Amino acid sequence: MKYLTRSAQKGFTLIELMITIAIVGILAAIAIPTYLSYTESARFTEVINQASAYKSSVAACIQSTGAAAGCNNATNGIPAAQGAAGNVASVTIANGVITGTAQNLNQAYTYILTPTNNAGFVTWTVGGTCLAAGVC
Repeated sequence: MKYLTRSAQKGFTLIELMITIAIVGILAAIAIPTYLSYTESARFTEVINQASAYKSSVAACIQSTGAAAGCNNATNGIPAAQGAAGNVASVTIANGVITGTAQNLNQAYTYILTPTNNAGFVTWTVGGTCLAAGVC
């Protein structure tokens, strides 16, 4: 004689599914803004790298002329300004101050490098709108 056994039902209850969905929603609410901020910072490094490439030529100009005045794009050994490419809208140099401007990001953030001549030794101060936004 065969005994009839009841098979146990398997699966998740509605409460378990709702809790899981709530946990995933909370994690997504935390992770998405962090991810977006990270990608903005990663894309802005292109502007930082391109602007920083001019530092040595501007420093050489300051050391040879004795002042930052006159250290501009396409003068005193400083390369000409480059056009827009990738995430970089422009990099300009005016009186030794290097200004990089971003494009294709949430905002047109700027990255500004200001030189200070300390007896022939050039130091740089970082400024711009990227500091407040936390992308540089």
